[in-house]
Amino acid sequence: MLIYRILADATVVIHALMAAFVVLGLLVVLVGRVAGWRWIRNFWFRSIHLGLIATIVVFPLIGGLCPLTDLENWLRKQGGGETYPGSFIAHWVHELLFVQVSSWVITVSYCAFGAAVLLAFFLVPPKWPQKGNPDSDGAS
Repeated sequence: MLIYRILADATVVIHALMAAFVVLGLLVVLVGRVAGWRWIRNFWFRSIHLGLIATIVVFPLIGGLCPLTDLENWLRKQGGGETYPGSFIAHWVHELLFVQVSSWVITVSYCAFGAAVLLAFFLVPPKWPQKGNPDSDGAS
């Protein structure tokens, strides 16, 4: 069915945007630290960034795939399309670079990147919202 294929494609776009947010988020924090950008210390931006990479790291450590990968594969199957084995990142790295990537390499990469984000969280700490000021977002 067409709707399942459309939803599967939308899932891929959302998945790619989330991956881009995680990767580019760290880059922006590091560049912003050097450039003196104050907005990179926004509590909500940094907390969402850290929370997302923490979630990404957990799934391969517990032996699972990202729920978005599972959802995409389920939608593709429902739509009569082909699914792919393994993780979203491993599949697209293979498609883009034509190399076989072992699942342990992906897991180690996720963990190393997660450690880098955690390190950046402490080296370039966010500004915590101030107590008693519900309008404070931590960016000031």
